[in-house]
Amino acid sequence: MAKILSGLFFSIILISAIYKDKTYAVGQINTPKGEILFWLYDETPNHKASFIKLAGEHYWDTLTFNRVINNFVAQGGCPDTPAGFSGSPYLLKPEFRKEIRHVYGAVGAGRDNNPEMLSAGCQFYIVQNKKGLARLDDKFTVFGQVFKGMDVVDAIVAVKTDTTDTPLSPIKLKVKVIQLTAKELKEKGFDKKVD
Repeated sequence: MAKILSGLFFSIILISAIYKDKTYAVGQINTPKGEILFWLYDETPNHKASFIKLAGEHYWDTLTFNRVINNFVAQGGCPDTPAGFSGSPYLLKPEFRKEIRHVYGAVGAGRDNNPEMLSAGCQFYIVQNKKGLARLDDKFTVFGQVFKGMDVVDAIVAVKTDTTDTPLSPIKLKVKVIQLTAKELKEKGFDKKVD
């Protein structure tokens, strides 16, 4: 009897492991103004992997949204300087995709004026212009799309800033990657089909 119960218990564990709901990596940015959640595109694998890596290392947790411009973007991570992104841990080759554009809520990788259009691993921005920013397409890599928290982004770009578009009161970042099931994604406002 004990062997039968033991076998039954093992079978239940095995079946539950097989049928466990698939989860998806989602970027999460917590700020004093609220939470932002965004989908990470598989179509930009290097930028997605970079974001996951740096979030896992808590890279951004001492940094801020350092450049915010209403009707344009909220930009965070390492600051851009006259010398470019000298503080970035590395640069990434562009991953431009015709099907992924700079629409409202797009999450893109910042870069300086380098001729290869290499992205700074440390810098990201969120498009806040409701009409999108088509002029940035195929010049900056979009690697994500906000599906919850654009009201937070709207609040961030509305703060008072100095002449360099830096918020007068720092907007600190707490960035991580969370795993959500398809059901949880839908509950949080994600409206696209996942495989």
